[in-house]
Amino acid sequence: MASNVNPTVRRRRLGQELRRLREAKGMTAEEVADRLLVSQSKISRLENGRRSISQRDVRDLCGVYEVADQHMVESLMQMAKESRQQGWWHAFGSLSPSYSVYIGLEADALSVRNYESLLVPGLLQTPEYAEAVIRGMWPEATPEDVESRVGVRLKRQQRLHAPEAPLRFWAVIDESATRRVVGDRRTMREQLERLVELSLLPHVTLQVVPYTVGSHPGMTGTFSILEFDDPSDSTTVYLEGVTSDLYLEKHGDVHKYGIMYEHLRAQALNADETRKFISDVAKEYAA
Repeated sequence: MASNVNPTVRRRRLGQELRRLREAKGMTAEEVADRLLVSQSKISRLENGRRSISQRDVRDLCGVYEVADQHMVESLMQMAKESRQQGWWHAFGSLSPSYSVYIGLEADALSVRNYESLLVPGLLQTPEYAEAVIRGMWPEATPEDVESRVGVRLKRQQRLHAPEAPLRFWAVIDESATRRVVGDRRTMREQLERLVELSLLPHVTLQVVPYTVGSHPGMTGTFSILEFDDPSDSTTVYLEGVTSDLYLEKHGDVHKYGIMYEHLRAQALNADETRKFISDVAKEYAA
């Protein structure tokens, strides 16, 4: 395994391999849990990469699955050891475990397709806009928490400016995101001007769904679709929640969100129309 693969992705790939071994043995997660005297939810979380996995966990599971190849067992245990290392985002203590999982996946993604109904996507936010968003969404956050979260957001944005293999980012936003005044009018004007600037990057596409479209598939809520370069990493749909997040990886679920995104792209203004639209709205904030 490449040494530059982040720990979140290591854990995810290890979980996929453990699931493959279980299915090859013809066992259910419930049967494995009964053998190891643990909860079925633990087995599920280990397999979907949402829980840290120890070398002992791997050893016990390989024992249940009767893995005879000792080299494979040692390799999986090494993966478990590496998966417990910390990524750069762990230095920001205010992050929830669930959000840390998302950042780890985003850091390794080849591309992200994002729909936002009320806000400018985090990867495209200015520091001032990000601070205003965080203060509004978490009114009880301490100044230190706000600073930490803004720092994470800015660190994430570095993927868009990487000299090699930058993140391919396609964002569709509702017109509401350009109209809701976050911070003050100057903050909004600078944010919209920043959107126009970033939309000119060859690997960034931005589209706005105008009010005139009426009802559209995105009214069900915000979501992101993450795709990876390694074929062993399944495409993942990310749904952000208040106290916990949801990750969808089943083919049927991912397919439905993919279709939804295609409809959003078709109903939105194209890239050139979007730049003009946003530029015109930015001028309104300058008045």
